Amino acid sequence: MSNNNDIVQKLWNLCDVLRDDGINYSDYVGELVMLLFIKMVHENTEAETLDKHTLPEGCRWTDLNGKSGVALLNDYKKILFALSTGKDAEDNRVHADPLISAIYADAQTRLREPRHLEQMIRTLDQIDWFSAQKDGLGDLYEGLLEKNAGETKSGAGQYFTPRALINSMVRCIKPQPGEVIQDPAAGTAGFLIAADQYIKEQTDDLYDLSAKDKAFQKNKAYVGVELVPSTRRLALMNCLLHGMEGDDEGVVHQGNALGMAGTSLPRADIILANPPFGTSKGGEASITRDDLTYSTSNKQLAFLQHIYRNLKPGGRAAVVLPDNVLFEAGVGTSVRRDLMNKCNLHTILRLPTGIFYAQGVKTNVLFFTKGSATDKLQSENCTENVWVYDLRTNMPSFGKRTPFTEKHLQPFESVYEKSPREEGEWSFNAAEIEAPDSEENKDVTDKLATSRWRKFTRDWIRDTKGDSLDISWLKDDSSVDAANLPEPGVLAAEAMSELVQAIGELDALMRELGAGDEADAQKVLLDELLGEGK
Repeated sequence: MSNNNDIVQKLWNLCDVLRDDGINYSDYVGELVMLLFIKMVHENTEAETLDKHTLPEGCRWTDLNGKSGVALLNDYKKILFALSTGKDAEDNRVHADPLISAIYADAQTRLREPRHLEQMIRTLDQIDWFSAQKDGLGDLYEGLLEKNAGETKSGAGQYFTPRALINSMVRCIKPQPGEVIQDPAAGTAGFLIAADQYIKEQTDDLYDLSAKDKAFQKNKAYVGVELVPSTRRLALMNCLLHGMEGDDEGVVHQGNALGMAGTSLPRADIILANPPFGTSKGGEASITRDDLTYSTSNKQLAFLQHIYRNLKPGGRAAVVLPDNVLFEAGVGTSVRRDLMNKCNLHTILRLPTGIFYAQGVKTNVLFFTKGSATDKLQSENCTENVWVYDLRTNMPSFGKRTPFTEKHLQPFESVYEKSPREEGEWSFNAAEIEAPDSEENKDVTDKLATSRWRKFTRDWIRDTKGDSLDISWLKDDSSVDAANLPEPGVLAAEAMSELVQAIGELDALMRELGAGDEADAQKVLLDELLGEGK
């Protein structure tokens, strides 16, 4: 994997070339992968690991890497047009592969300098693709997407789900061959690919399956929906490089799961998702479903309704959701009650802050099954107990210097797997955390009050919490007692310091996005404002 990391860094360094051509970070990966995919198909074909979806004659790597100058750039534009439409400039049919057309839908290069395209092609030709093949071209591509999410300040990775969390959720859900697995907010298809890799590990890379079952896994097992066309392009390439073809539209379909695309999805055995955060404010991302029981402008509440409605009886789901879904009143309470009524909401994992690139967002994973623990066809009163694992209180501040890894999730996975489950888990110095008097800590032993793993009955959640699922019982050492706050002047100075730092980061971001003139204008306004305060 270290070799792939080196290749990812080499590919990432090409962004400097693209910046010289006026292409900013947010468009960089989209520009690179159109060329990179042509190269990867070439390498897969050379290694005889790809017998389908090979690119048509005239649109292959060998049609690019021997050329230079304006002719190269013009031919590259013609190739993108042909891959996108299936026809050449004279309207002659070039290919009839709907998946290739979907991958290159509306593909256009923003490169203006032929020498920059030449440099990209030269760099791709210098990579040790034999070693990359051994590690897997799909994993290499996945590494590039993760690098993009982690390093672009423009928000491309704002809600990128950490790989460690994806893998942990998949291990808990345990997908099986023959199951229909969906993600209604697919992004670059991380959940679907992780589920596929899990099944391949259990079946000797599908070798243990019949030809019919293999075909199902390749073409019908996985379905995703993605709203943003450029992100869907990345997802389709990602899936194809991992051997997942899907139907004629590919594994990931273009559309809005909170609109028509969601109503047409078949029922699923498994749904894995990290729905986008925020509210619906019109436009193509708006909530247009009229079949959801509880009308809401909160996208997570709408996605949650879609997910538990779209499960087959006995179907399983693991969904990343922000804290507000757990405690929001009104419609939020109604949706939570409906979820606990129709499904067995058996587990909540409270995640640490800082593991998402949207810093400060507090999130959880909800694990639930359609029906009750004993009857998958049960449709009322399905939740009896909710188990909560607190992986948030007194955990490190995660980020680039302190990465969130699978070792942080191992204690949770171990208690999740136990049957029967038992309360009590004291990883990460939980026994030393103070357990304040609270409703959660009534009638439990002092030791259990500091456990990270607790069980709460459905009756207690209804009677004591009013059906809020924002359940916590440990005291965070970093929390500040209001009686011991610093002087107002000190607090104001700290706030001013953070504000100045934030303004500096925004200024850098605006200039990176090519909005230098606007940034200069804002600095003038700020100087005038601060000048008036002197």
